[in-house]
Amino acid sequence: MQTRVLKYFLTVAELNNITQAAERLHITQPTLSRQIMELEKELGVKLFDREKRQMHLNKAGVLFQQRAMTMITVLDQTKNELLAVNDQLSGTINIGMVESAVSDFMMRAVQKFQEKYPDVRFNIFDGDGDTLRERLDQGLCDLVALIQPIEAAKYNYFPLPVQEKWGLIMRKDDPLAKRKAIMAHDLYQLPLVVGRRNIVRDDITDTLKIDLNKLDWRVIINLPENAKQLVLSGKYYHFGIYGVYQKYHDERLAFVPFSPTKTTGHLLAWRKNVQLTPAVEKFIQFVADQTTHKKI
Repeated sequence: MQTRVLKYFLTVAELNNITQAAERLHITQPTLSRQIMELEKELGVKLFDREKRQMHLNKAGVLFQQRAMTMITVLDQTKNELLAVNDQLSGTINIGMVESAVSDFMMRAVQKFQEKYPDVRFNIFDGDGDTLRERLDQGLCDLVALIQPIEAAKYNYFPLPVQEKWGLIMRKDDPLAKRKAIMAHDLYQLPLVVGRRNIVRDDITDTLKIDLNKLDWRVIINLPENAKQLVLSGKYYHFGIYGVYQKYHDERLAFVPFSPTKTTGHLLAWRKNVQLTPAVEKFIQFVADQTTHKKI
């Protein structure tokens, strides 16, 4: 199976139209149709449901699309790794990070690193902790910046000097916004928006001694941006971190911390027993040194 054919397939899957895909790929429509049919024959399954001029992925096609994207990504990473094995540091570093104050810290690190090593490029992926760990396990990310705690047994990691305070995000005109702190009993029966990572949620609720049976987890999210409109409606409260409130950057909202105060740290993690590229190794050491000397 050739890489070229995988890219042909992914283009057709994106456009759902063989003619448009052929135009983008600068090949003839009959050639592209033949390549897709030969791919299906090689795999032994149909990948598309065909309707006149439209082609839509079936269940097998959706699964193969995910695998094909992974294969292309890994192949591109391998090429970059081979290019990086020389005297001039180069290549691409794939970093995943949660949407919190750690992103500002990491972006400063990226900027300073590229000033020193201009031939190194970065791919940045935003996601929640579960998504980022999946990408790390699949080899799609070299490094991930996560909120503690994490299931650390299978990762190498070190702490980053970024702390987040937990609290409640709500409309500024809400009566609770006038409080200096939110207590556990204030949360009971409120319609809450909360992140999907159970390990983090459990850590917070244990610290605050919250009775989980009295909480109304109304909406569970992976990334916070879509939840902003729910909070602005005045009918939901976001159980989250100050960094999310800052990123909302909306004067109509307010953040009130929990009492007792709960703060959470961050980690930079990478897989154990994996050969890292020189660029990734150098960046890990760079961030570790900057962290130790607090230069970022």
